[in-house]
Amino acid sequence: MREQLHIHSDECRYSCDISRNECPYSCELCNKAFSQQSSLITHHCIHTVEHPYTCDVCNKAFIQQSSLITHEHMHRDERPYKCDVCNKAFSRQSTLKTHQRIHTGERPYKCDVCNKAFSHKSSLKKHQHLHSGERPYTCHVCNKAFSHQSNLVKHQRIHTGERPYICVVCKKAFSQQSSLITHQRIHTGERPYTCDVCNKVFSHQCSLVRHQRIHSG
Repeated sequence: MREQLHIHSDECRYSCDISRNECPYSCELCNKAFSQQSSLITHHCIHTVEHPYTCDVCNKAFIQQSSLITHEHMHRDERPYKCDVCNKAFSRQSTLKTHQRIHTGERPYKCDVCNKAFSHKSSLKKHQHLHSGERPYTCHVCNKAFSHQSNLVKHQRIHTGERPYICVVCKKAFSQQSSLITHQRIHTGERPYTCDVCNKVFSHQCSLVRHQRIHSG
């Protein structure tokens, strides 16, 4: 049985699990817990409205000086963090670290259902909607629901008539990028779909499917 020590004060609850040497510091005001007391002290500034570090340009105030320094890069358009592979520059070190996963192939966020891995936490969160069946994005016109915001945006073009994808050759416009890519094969002559029986090539997948009925009967 675990032995626990609980200490209460005006600002925090200090709960220590002695058997596992784990000591969380919990805020009395919002119950948010931290592994270090220093993190709790920084967090408590949110409740005391203590923002001592102020931007000289826009007067936005911050709890920590490091947050102010990061913010000030926006005004100077300073990008001190540079990728050593492609030289792309970023204003934040965390953004550079995320970008570098493109080159390293690192995928630290793994789905606990199917073990599929992702380079961004947001991508994992979107993927998990597939397992939960959750569809949090709803069309305000017809109430159709979607698991991804990008799918909702594509759907809404049915109602708005928006066609943002334009062919540079003939100026024909499309609501979906995939439709534009398929259309451009008229101009390029590209035929990416090949029959695995007779090697005849087609520009559209549906044309290949129709053709294959000749072989399958």
